[in-house]
Amino acid sequence: MNDETQHISDLPEPAHALVPIDLVHRAITSGADVVVLEKLLALQERWDANQARKAFDNAIAAAKADMPEIKKTSRVDFKSAKGHTQYSYEDLAEIAKSIKKPLGNHGLSYRFRTTSLAPDHIAVTCIISHRDGYSEETTLAGGPDASGNKNSIQAIGSAITYLQRYTLKAALGLAASDDDDGRAAGNKTADETEGEYARRWKELLENSTDDIELETQWDNEADLRRTIVWRDSQRRERIAAAVKTRVAELKKENDKVPDLKTQRYAAEES
Repeated sequence: MNDETQHISDLPEPAHALVPIDLVHRAITSGADVVVLEKLLALQERWDANQARKAFDNAIAAAKADMPEIKKTSRVDFKSAKGHTQYSYEDLAEIAKSIKKPLGNHGLSYRFRTTSLAPDHIAVTCIISHRDGYSEETTLAGGPDASGNKNSIQAIGSAITYLQRYTLKAALGLAASDDDDGRAAGNKTADETEGEYARRWKELLENSTDDIELETQWDNEADLRRTIVWRDSQRRERIAAAVKTRVAELKKENDKVPDLKTQRYAAEES
């Protein structure tokens, strides 16, 4: 043990639990050299970062406990050359409205960063930050949303909003449920039979053009599938396999979206 370390250890112990900043103060008091102070300050920085991460984790857990149920109040229903597309979803404004108070109450906030990866791909990063300084990022990328009758600019804007919604949900671990009015109007219900479920999903698989929406809807119906009496023990597995196959097909199709320049020329010509 050198003289500097001996001098530090001879000082009275603080009344509270020892933290790195206490060692810094004691080192300064004992006349420690710059090398010792730099190492202690680096230790303090690591300690502060670890404390900020713990505070972030605690805040996220507390905020999620306060989150209200997010309803799928928006509806997509259109026909195109690919078929008839229809599904319910929760829009970004509905999510923002639902999470604003719980996040604010626990010192959390979020923002988005958008990056152009290539002429035909966009990346959106959702950054969740805590007031103590710690933050985490979630990034998703995709091509312009050319569904419906969008022009090239609308396709970009739609894709950005779409990616913002999904990165925010992924970052906070959010899930949504269908609105009660939708259930009353004839959407999936808890007493749906095995045959009805199979027929509905056959139609969904034939008409769906969006791999993420399709996969999300399948995941969100996990509880519903558990309420169904499956008399054919293999039918549920066959539906699951069909969904997996269709999602993979749609991912390949959506990766072939024309680049923005091609879409712009096509929009101008029309």
